[in-house]
Amino acid sequence: MLPRFGYLSDADIEEKTSEFDVVTTADRAAEAAITARVRERWPRTVVIGEESAGSEAVLREQLGAESALVLDPLDGTKNFVSGLPLFAVMAAVMRRGQIVGSVIHDPVTRSSALASDGTGAWLRGPDGAARRLRVSPPVPAEKMEAIAGMRFAPEPARTALQASLPKLAGYTWFRCAGHEYRLAAGGHVDLLCYHRLMPWDHAPGWLLHREAGGFSAHFDGSPFDPGRMTGGLLCASDRDSWNEARTALLPAP
Repeated sequence: MLPRFGYLSDADIEEKTSEFDVVTTADRAAEAAITARVRERWPRTVVIGEESAGSEAVLREQLGAESALVLDPLDGTKNFVSGLPLFAVMAAVMRRGQIVGSVIHDPVTRSSALASDGTGAWLRGPDGAARRLRVSPPVPAEKMEAIAGMRFAPEPARTALQASLPKLAGYTWFRCAGHEYRLAAGGHVDLLCYHRLMPWDHAPGWLLHREAGGFSAHFDGSPFDPGRMTGGLLCASDRDSWNEARTALLPAP
């Protein structure tokens, strides 16, 4: 990826669903390289890459495999194309539908946020030193700093959420779920709010956030399901904070 950063031509960039939703030769090369290495070391593991994923029905079946790796080879492609060094590689390890491990790697700083089921979340630097990640202490809604990705929210939900966000202390969006989850797991923002749910965008970050002590659920309060593509996702410091944010931002269920 890095040799291509800042050197893409128009021929290296292709629209998928919109001018914002793009794919580049860097995305495809990274996915091919990572997939080849995984299959070499773990030949029975199903690799579910963003750029090669099949239909939704096939995707759901693959998520329930004995062993699967859910991969976003370049999260934050729009930033990458724009020359903004805010992008990541995201991967989640799944066993029979359960997320058991994850990594969110920043190629620029060469640091990795890591989590495994029941053992906590860590940030490992390029020197190998690691420190524990913890979500921020609970605060009232009016003091919450949030990241809210609204671009893919359907109407009227988008307008309603935009009207409710000023109830918080502040909000932003970094166009890169990988870094957004790293910020939340490290205690640097209090709340994450997403509408578009693709497993490669959220399975790695969901486990990282949970193992850092956070609580998350779909907008209707049901537990996060990596195979569910709709229904939104809120991630907060704890269950009480989630309930308070849900009440402040979203209409009553």
